Amino acid sequence: MSGASWAQYVALIVLLAITAPLLGRYIANVLEGVPSRLDRAFDPAERLIYRVCRIDPDREQRWNIYTLSLMVFTGVGLLFLYLIQRLQGNLPFNPTGFAAVAPALAFNTSVSFITNTNWQAYGGEAVMSHFTQVVGLTVQQFLSAAVGLAVMAAFIRGLARAGHRTVGNFWADLVRTTLRILLPLAFVFAIVLLASGVIQNTHGFTTVHTVAGSTQQIPGGVNASMESMKQLGTNGGDWFNVNSAHPYSNPNGFSDFIEIYAILLIGFALPFTFGRMIKDKRQGYAVVTIMSVIFLAATLSLMFLEVGGNPKLTDAGATQKVTATSPGGNAEGKEVRFGPSASGLWGAATTGTSNGSINSQLDSYTPAGGLVALGDLKLGEISPGGVGTGLNGLLIIVILAVFIAGLMVGRTPEYLGKKIQAREVKLVALYVLAMPVVVLGFTALSVFVQSVLNKSIYNPGPHGFTELLYAYTSSANNNGSAFAGLTANTAWLNNTLGITMLVGRFFTIIPALAIAGSLARKRHTPATAGTFPTHTPLFVVLVLGVVIILAALTFLPVLALGPIVEQLHI
Repeated sequence: MSGASWAQYVALIVLLAITAPLLGRYIANVLEGVPSRLDRAFDPAERLIYRVCRIDPDREQRWNIYTLSLMVFTGVGLLFLYLIQRLQGNLPFNPTGFAAVAPALAFNTSVSFITNTNWQAYGGEAVMSHFTQVVGLTVQQFLSAAVGLAVMAAFIRGLARAGHRTVGNFWADLVRTTLRILLPLAFVFAIVLLASGVIQNTHGFTTVHTVAGSTQQIPGGVNASMESMKQLGTNGGDWFNVNSAHPYSNPNGFSDFIEIYAILLIGFALPFTFGRMIKDKRQGYAVVTIMSVIFLAATLSLMFLEVGGNPKLTDAGATQKVTATSPGGNAEGKEVRFGPSASGLWGAATTGTSNGSINSQLDSYTPAGGLVALGDLKLGEISPGGVGTGLNGLLIIVILAVFIAGLMVGRTPEYLGKKIQAREVKLVALYVLAMPVVVLGFTALSVFVQSVLNKSIYNPGPHGFTELLYAYTSSANNNGSAFAGLTANTAWLNNTLGITMLVGRFFTIIPALAIAGSLARKRHTPATAGTFPTHTPLFVVLVLGVVIILAALTFLPVLALGPIVEQLHI
């Protein structure tokens, strides 16, 4: 890699190392209600929301009532967003005059945005009105991220509390995370993106005359505000069809760096939030170490694979070396503004979180590079994962590792002084199995569906299979990125991918909240000489081993049919 690529990578890590602990402490204070000098600004707005919505923030809920509140809120959001799309032709703020969105696509998009997936089987500037993009999609980007943070808060309370029957108040958590965390961060990042050249206007298409004498349609949009929350909330949905490869969403190297930083910031801050809320910072350090090891391995692998290029092109006499005038490597599908290195870094950052944005086409990566991106998803997006959901997923794996360690030494497994018993292990199994079952099941069914074979897959053989597998994996992990060679706007894929998103979201949230409720009721067990410490380097290695073995046992056969065999061909 070039010196500039190394400088960008090191600067990103240093900036995250400095700011993530500070943000993590702030988030913990918000979730625990610690008094702050910012209360003067936020308290009046909070009290107004509570009064209008008739919310008692001090009335806590059991895990099942917390879950019911979440499901009702999400269901209302789903219906609201669906109706906006179906009625957008009759709604205001539609300068391009777009008609109603088709039912299957409206369903798919609604599910996508309320689950934090932001899978887009459409071109934003060619289908959605400004009203739909701002009032519908951008609002859900805030709310879906806030729901993830709320579930994380409830899960941590379940680990931290002893002898309690409640895990917090969903409505209060939702209001506080939206008002005190997401809105201020999004405002600051929107200003920075505006300064870097991201557009923010209310224009429709503007017709201009080129120097060649032809005409061109230039799109407008309220984009900077959407872009900031798209990245901070690990959403990924963009105003424009080509996402962050579009110069109006990601105009230069500075905006590219800032957006990668925004994608990772909250995810890497949350382990520090976890350490403070359970009153044991060492546990937070262990979790962030696990995340960091996976992140470093994925980013460096993908960057080097894309900079290394395609050996068949080298054999044909094409130069792929890094020079003073060329970034080298696999340039296919890459923006010349960023090159293979920055594209590889972005690809690993987004597939390690639930952010499905792209600054290059994953479909044109080397097979091994695509395997790394797909592998990031198969690990469950825990490096650092989606806002809130990534930390929850890793803590579920930690509980599984504790259970395995307990079996190895012949003791009842314990985590943070809580015994891990049959109920928790069954819920962990449900959490772990939900994603593989829906991914493998729908992928297997789809290869027999004629509309998929005749219309959706343009690339036969291993690459086409990888595209299909990636689509379901991305949807089940609520990521939303795609191998662009797949035509997903069909009735079969719109509906099955929508179901996959719902399973990936709620068949993980519900078990996580059930585990939280179960653990909150348990009393702390004093540590003894036989207690397995969960903050040591040995435990970090154990968890990493469980992550890798679990993913390999589940997905290695299907990966061998796609990217692995494709890489062997070259």
